[in-house]
Amino acid sequence: MSQQIQPYISPQEYLRLERQSEYKSEYVNGQIFAMTGASRKHNLITTNISRELSLQLKGRPCEVYSGDMRVKVRATGLYTYPDVAVACGEPEFEDDFIDTLLNPTLLIEVLSPSTDRYDRIAKSSYYRTIDSLAEHLLVSQDEIRVEQYVKQPNGEWLLFEYQTLDSDAHLPSIDCSLALSEVYDRISFEAHRHVSG
Repeated sequence: MSQQIQPYISPQEYLRLERQSEYKSEYVNGQIFAMTGASRKHNLITTNISRELSLQLKGRPCEVYSGDMRVKVRATGLYTYPDVAVACGEPEFEDDFIDTLLNPTLLIEVLSPSTDRYDRIAKSSYYRTIDSLAEHLLVSQDEIRVEQYVKQPNGEWLLFEYQTLDSDAHLPSIDCSLALSEVYDRISFEAHRHVSG
C-alpha cells in the first residue's frame, strides 16, 4: 500500500497562505502543520509569564510577544509560534510584513500533553541553533516544573530546573526573574488519588 505524501510547499507559499488564514500553522521541511487550540491552564500560564516579563521590562529595550509572533529558525527552516518570545535590542524581521521574528533573545514554550515530546526534543534543539537566542524555557502545565536552558559563553547549554512554588527562576538573558508562584497563579494541580473500598 502506498502512503499519501503531501506535496512540498515552499516557505514563500507557506507565508502567503498563513497570512490569509484564520488559524495558525507551523511549517517545517516543506510541510504545514495546523496548531490546535490551547487549554485554560495553557492560556493562563502564558498570560502570567507575559505579564510578569512585560512589567519587569517596561522602559527597557526589549519587546515581549505572546503567541501570535511567528519566529523563523533559519538553520532548519522552521516557522513556529512560541508561547512567549522576547527580543532585546533592535528586532529583526524576515520581510516588510514585520510578522516573522528572526532574532529572539528568549523563547518560552508552555508544554501541552499533545506537543510535549515535540516541544521538548525537536523544537528545543531547533531553537538552540538560533544565534541570538540566549535562553529557552519549557513550562509544564500539569505539574509545577520549569526547565531553563541558558547558553554559556562557550556555546554549551546549561539546564536548571525549578519544581516548587517558592522558587524564583532568574533569567540572565534579560535580567529578569520569574517567581513560580506568579507563573502558576490561578492554576490548581489536583492530586489523583485512588480510593479503595
